[in-house]
Amino acid sequence: QVQLVESGGGLVQAGGSLRLSCAASGRTFSSYAMGWFRQAPGKEREFVAGINWSGSSTLYADSVKGRFTISRDNVKNTGYLQMNGLKPEDTAVYYCAADRGGSGVYLTSRRYDYWGQGTQVTVSS
Repeated sequence: QVQLVESGGGLVQAGGSLRLSCAASGRTFSSYAMGWFRQAPGKEREFVAGINWSGSSTLYADSVKGRFTISRDNVKNTGYLQMNGLKPEDTAVYYCAADRGGSGVYLTSRRYDYWGQGTQVTVSS
């Protein structure tokens, strides 16, 4: 069992930066792949970025490519999402998720076994 807790959300002006963290409990987190998803009001949850267990493979949604960077520190059992060049359309609740599969990175939310409670990111224009 893995529990995930996101932090780092907040209110930022367009063009600004935020770094989200996802702290995981459980010694097996280092073997899991991790993903970040987001959900804006009235919209479906969408994939943002993912990283495999070792950090050797990453995947990004086209909408954030070049602006966001996903990373992880398996010693600290923590994952990160560095968000630069934020836009108002990035406003959403951001969720981290863990996939027991580990080796691959997947876009579909059904692949992920554990979810955090979410952190709000609001980008003002």
